Amino acid sequence: MGCARRLGGVSTTMPLPRSAEFALWYSAWASGAVSPDDARDAIIGADAAHDIAGLPDEVDVVPLILAFARFRSARAAAAGLALPVPGDPLGLAGPGEFNADAIEAGEGVVFDGAEIGLVPHRVGAGVVWQCYQAVSRRQVPDPSEADTSLREAVLAAANTLADLDVARWQPEVADALMELRGRADLNLPRGMAPRTLRLASLAARCRTIVDLALEYDGSAITSREVDERREALSPLDHAARRGLVAVCSHPWDER
Repeated sequence: MGCARRLGGVSTTMPLPRSAEFALWYSAWASGAVSPDDARDAIIGADAAHDIAGLPDEVDVVPLILAFARFRSARAAAAGLALPVPGDPLGLAGPGEFNADAIEAGEGVVFDGAEIGLVPHRVGAGVVWQCYQAVSRRQVPDPSEADTSLREAVLAAANTLADLDVARWQPEVADALMELRGRADLNLPRGMAPRTLRLASLAARCRTIVDLALEYDGSAITSREVDERREALSPLDHAARRGLVAVCSHPWDER
């Protein structure tokens, strides 16, 4: 999934997908809330560098901060998130080349106001964002609806995990469920609406729970049990992805 990382138990820091951080920090810069240097540094994080490949009329990759100006000149007023999986192209509207790469990567950025999309690829110690033509008019979840759906999915998943006796083999999953009311330490720009902050935190924690619950341990569970967990937790994963897409589409609005 790309959202959660297991580091000897449940960490209070659960990274967002790279594309979510890109979308939020680009939108913050485009709105004048942060400087370009702050947005660049937040997106790059601990990576060596982030570059953009495939920009029109460019043969070589372009450093991230220089690409910002190119996106704004293309009238990209903000950026949104896509978190697709096979059979569920959440946040995508085409064309096929962009969709295929985003689905394989499990994430992508779609700019508002410009027909541009980006897909991140790890290259050594850095990240190269492949630029594509992308359809910007797409359906995205409403934050209020996404929040309600995610909270309903959390309740159902808690019962499911109990029925599957997941905590017996992976007690960190039970720990993560207990921490759902806490605030995750996420890399977010200031000024986001309180409700979207809460939704981002809950969605990130839920994706951690799904990752942990599906983590295969051959000495403890069978592949059949892994398949049962995956089927049972699919609604929670879907709801969490919808929540993050909604956050990136409406980061400043209290809806």
